[in-house]
Amino acid sequence: MTDSRQTAGRRTPSGVEIVVAQYAGYCYGVERALKIAEEARLTLAPPIYTLGPLIHNPSVVERLANKGIRAISSLDEAERGSVIVRAHGVAPEIIDQARQRGLNVIDATCPFVGVAQRKARELHRRGYLPLILGEREHPEVTSLKARAGEEALVVEGAEDLPLQTLHDRRVGVVVQTTQTREKLAELAAALAPVVRELLVFNTICDATGNRQDAARELASEVDAVVVVGGRNSANTTHLADLCQALQPRTWHVETAAELQAEWFAGCRRIGVVAGASTPEGDIQATVRRIEELVG
Repeated sequence: MTDSRQTAGRRTPSGVEIVVAQYAGYCYGVERALKIAEEARLTLAPPIYTLGPLIHNPSVVERLANKGIRAISSLDEAERGSVIVRAHGVAPEIIDQARQRGLNVIDATCPFVGVAQRKARELHRRGYLPLILGEREHPEVTSLKARAGEEALVVEGAEDLPLQTLHDRRVGVVVQTTQTREKLAELAAALAPVVRELLVFNTICDATGNRQDAARELASEVDAVVVVGGRNSANTTHLADLCQALQPRTWHVETAAELQAEWFAGCRRIGVVAGASTPEGDIQATVRRIEELVG
């Protein structure tokens, strides 16, 4: 697992230091999902599918497809075989439908997403109005809302709160695991004066928090930052936003091929940050390409 590393940088012949964030690359949930997919490939008869991308990294999804594990967008695309539930989870009814169709269902939902799913269900069961902090169209948020009851609301930040609707209500909050702590704090502060009772489940996972802290620290100490990972990855996008706020010379790339020499003009120290679904190989390829560009 590329969860922790030393922050000592590598120096190029020209004296430029390249530093990788202390926490970067695959988190536990991503490694677990990939291990489950690989075990399925080795032990089960084809075809094997993932319902949506297993993780939010295009290069990894392509490599899985080359191994015979293809991402599908609908159960209608799987007439037989096995379906792997993506790390972000899916709605319970999707799993039920897959089994009713005779498909073998393999659950690769991240355990931390599973905790958030259970908390969403608990809020509904205990009579709270469930409020989900997250990206409306993100598959994890869809899986949370499916467990939180029909009244559940999704907001992307404090600015989205329908305060009149929430006035004098018992409100419970659950959070997409890759959200930022700042957004959660802002949301709770906005809700507290309005609602009758507030219960907050902080379901941001430790790996997300560690990566955000490491990204902030590194961005404040370097002349430029490269964030490497899928553009469809929520946690990677949040890392890029955090770095951009501290270091305007921040670039988000999916592959090392996107890097441009002019980005690093005059830089003596360059930081590399990576999301939780970014392979170690992509991180090292980014470092090598920066070395080539700065000399």
